[in-house]
Amino acid sequence: MASEFKKKMFWRAVVAEFFAMSLFIFISIGSALGFQFPLAGNSTELTPKIAIQDNVKVSLAFGLAIATMAQSVGHISGAHLNPAVTLGLLLSCQISIFKAIMYIIAQTLGAVVATAILSGITSSLPGNSLGLNTLSNGINSGQGLGIEIIATLQLVLCVLATTDRRRNDVSGSAPLAIGLSVALGHLLAIDYTGCGINPARSFGSALIMNSFKDHWVFWVGPMIGGACAALIYDYILAPRSSNITDRMKVWTGGQVEEYDLDGDDINSRVEMKPK
Repeated sequence: MASEFKKKMFWRAVVAEFFAMSLFIFISIGSALGFQFPLAGNSTELTPKIAIQDNVKVSLAFGLAIATMAQSVGHISGAHLNPAVTLGLLLSCQISIFKAIMYIIAQTLGAVVATAILSGITSSLPGNSLGLNTLSNGINSGQGLGIEIIATLQLVLCVLATTDRRRNDVSGSAPLAIGLSVALGHLLAIDYTGCGINPARSFGSALIMNSFKDHWVFWVGPMIGGACAALIYDYILAPRSSNITDRMKVWTGGQVEEYDLDGDDINSRVEMKPK
């Protein structure tokens, strides 16, 4: 922990997580709220067809926003932008415990700040929920938990697969693939839970709205999904050859190759760069 604490690159990465998370939340939730603003002279009612289009719009907004932020800061922090992704990479022994804690704090603070700003900008919107995640009518907490687990599992599995340094067959853009996975998760879960595959994003809305009903679902579900994805990928689908003792050393000291001797080499980051 001490070695990471002293590295400039480490703190740049934490700041990158906060900044990118703030932009991600502002863009994605802002897009989700936009269609609800009444337009002058437009009395069109919300039909089922329009509702379907809105689901696609929101899903694409979240997916494209995460892809853009991943492309922007992936070489600095790895662009986790999600506590469930951070947990998955922690259990995969790719980051230290200290880094995971700091990332989750930065992500959560970024979500709260962005949601608070959105609250001020959209204060005139009637019935504004700021993207608050809630269980749909007819969906109980157990069912919602299952939806969140599956939606997050496929996301974290995608992150682990597309950023696996052992692969040489990955073509195209890893951030885009991850963005599409986020969009897919929203298309699956948005009608059931509002899609809470990002606990920090869910927390930001819940805190600003002061509404924590069933909020545990949006932490437990994604965290279980992220943990399961890491265990499935690392021990079943693509087992690693390194000794488990050596891998667990990463939890206390971080990965040596992540930093140069001075901690200033931005090109030493390779987490989001597929070979």
